Amino acid sequence: MNGHVLHMAATRSSEKFPSSCYDSIVSYFDGYVTESRNAASKIETADLARAAEILVDAYAGDAIVFSCGNGGSAAIANHLQCDHAKGIGTSTALHPRVVSLSSNVEIITAIANDISYEDVFSLQLQLQARPGDVLIAISSSGRSPNIVQALRWARENSLRTISLTGFDGGPARATAEVAIHVDCANYGIIEDLHQAVMHSLAQYIRHSQMSPDAVSSSTF
Repeated sequence: MNGHVLHMAATRSSEKFPSSCYDSIVSYFDGYVTESRNAASKIETADLARAAEILVDAYAGDAIVFSCGNGGSAAIANHLQCDHAKGIGTSTALHPRVVSLSSNVEIITAIANDISYEDVFSLQLQLQARPGDVLIAISSSGRSPNIVQALRWARENSLRTISLTGFDGGPARATAEVAIHVDCANYGIIEDLHQAVMHSLAQYIRHSQMSPDAVSSSTF
């Protein structure tokens, strides 16, 4: 069977990728890109718009935006701190305050060791967050107990909440005020699109605070 036939077999199902074998990295990459495009097209634009509004209000109002995630999602949460602080703060009048709850290994391991791993994000919020702050919780499965607990604590204590989820979204999708959901069952594609959403929000917010001439002369 040639790579093209294998590719077609693997991309017919919207439930799972890959659903059959590929004969080369080239055909696999082609299928991966196709599946990524399909998943990106199903992200609800209204949810993106609502998330952007929440973040602009937070950055303009001097609220803190917290991010968190496990594994690959922790890397996205940490990257978010960079792009939403330094990135948005470049060439704009905004001075974003952004904290990744996934970045401090000392407090994470202390909480996990002395209390439980389920509390590693919610306890940090209890120590640092105030009403009106924002939590961005990233979880491909939407089922990580520490993510769900952080979202529930945040909502109960008057924080705005945004989740980035995949698969069926799980409790994280249902709990967040705004859920940006990637309808896909492949971890890599979900994480790629969560990263794209994070970058798009940062760059959109930055450019929305700049003059047309500044945008055209800047690199994003």
